[in-house]
Amino acid sequence: MGVIVSVLIIATLTGLIELPQLMRKRQIPEIWVFLSLLIIGSVLCILQFERVKLPNPMEWITYVYQPVSRFVFGILK
Repeated sequence: MGVIVSVLIIATLTGLIELPQLMRKRQIPEIWVFLSLLIIGSVLCILQFERVKLPNPMEWITYVYQPVSRFVFGILK
């Protein structure tokens, strides 16, 4: 429970420090990207500390690029 609270406090403080500068400069797309990445990172951090089994991104990359790799190597033979 303490880890979750710590992550949320750090994420909130980060948002409170960075958002006023972005809002002052009216950087709306940057605000959306910042908030999206902050939320995704915070959720992943909490899930990691809770020992939730997360999928390996390398498996997705291999699944997508393996047929392309086979095709290219088939052409080069």
